[in-house]
Amino acid sequence: QLQLVESGGGLVQPGGSLRLSCTASKFTLDYDAVGWFRQAPGKQRERDLVATISRTGATNYADSVKGRFTISRDNAKSAVYLQMNSLKPEDTALYYCNSQGIWGQGTLVTVSS
Repeated sequence: QLQLVESGGGLVQPGGSLRLSCTASKFTLDYDAVGWFRQAPGKQRERDLVATISRTGATNYADSVKGRFTISRDNAKSAVYLQMNSLKPEDTALYYCNSQGIWGQGTLVTVSS
């Protein structure tokens, strides 16, 4: 079964940092665009785009995370990362990666003091 697996979430204080990872099982991420999305608590079935990275490495960010988050990819490891700095309470959400129409199960990020 084709699968994406997210990891790296956790509890962090405001102003802190986390790095999320997205890896693929039984397929490769090397040749397709990958996006990170998030679903805030209480927002059922509404996933907001956070960042995308194209096959060639071009990136795009939601206005709310520009300057704080960085998406990158390591094709040698077939992985995509989301470095999140200067985290705010409003960044609290379940974070998902998506590629080729495939979603992972998500990793929870909680920003709280």
